[in-house]
Amino acid sequence: MKSSPSKSLLKWVLIPLLLIFITSFVFFFLRSRKGSSLRSIRVVSWIRNPQSHLDWIVEAGERCSPSTAFFFPTEGYIGFLWDDSFRPGHRHQGIDIFTKEKSGETPVYAAFDGYLTRMPDWKSSLIIRIPKDPLNPTRQIWTYYTHLADSKGTSYIVNDFPPGTKEFFVKEGTLLGYQGNYSGTPGNPVGIHLHFSIVHDDGQGNFLNELKIQNTLDPSPYFDLSLNGIINKDEIPLCNK
Repeated sequence: MKSSPSKSLLKWVLIPLLLIFITSFVFFFLRSRKGSSLRSIRVVSWIRNPQSHLDWIVEAGERCSPSTAFFFPTEGYIGFLWDDSFRPGHRHQGIDIFTKEKSGETPVYAAFDGYLTRMPDWKSSLIIRIPKDPLNPTRQIWTYYTHLADSKGTSYIVNDFPPGTKEFFVKEGTLLGYQGNYSGTPGNPVGIHLHFSIVHDDGQGNFLNELKIQNTLDPSPYFDLSLNGIINKDEIPLCNK
C-alpha cells in the first residue's frame, strides 16, 4: 500500500528537522563541555576525597594581597568559576567554594561591608548591598550568598538575619551562616558549598536577577585572582600562583 502524499510530506519534513535538532544538541553539549570537563572531574574528585588535595583550599578571611577588595568568604576549594559551564547552555554566574566538612559546619562570612537583605521566602540565600563598589565607587553592587541550608531546606543562616531582614548593616567578616547542600528542591541536594556572586544594581537601588550571567560581574579583580571559567579553564585558582 502506498503512503498518502500528506504522510510522505510529513515524513520528509520531520526527519530533517529531527536530524537538525539532534545535531544542534550534540554541538551545544560539546561546546558547553569544552574547557570545563577537567574542572568537573576535579570537583567530583574533591567531593569524594578532599583530604587528597588540601593544597587546593583557600582560607576564609584570606586576601591575595593587602590591597585586594574582597576576602574569601569561606574555606574550601574553588570548584566552579564565573562563566564556567557544567551542563548544555549553562553559564555559571559566580564561584562555588566547596568545603571538606559536613553540611552545616563550615562558616560563611561577609566578604565586604554592606547592607544585608534576606527576602521573606529565602531559605538559603542572602544578598548584601555595597553602596560604593570598591573598584568603581561611582556604582552600587550587590554580593549574593546561597546554599546556606541543608538538603531539606532547613536554614543554616544565623538567627541575626531572619526571613524578611532588610538593609541590616554588616561589617566585613560578620558570620552569615554555614555552607549547606540545598538546591532549591527539597530532597535533591547539591554538593556542600557556597555559591558567591557579584550582582549589578538596576540603577534604581535594586539588585538584578542573579540567574542571568549578564547581571553579574567577573569576580576576578575583586579577589586579585583569575576566577574566569573561560580564561582560567584549566587552572586551580590559588593566591600563590
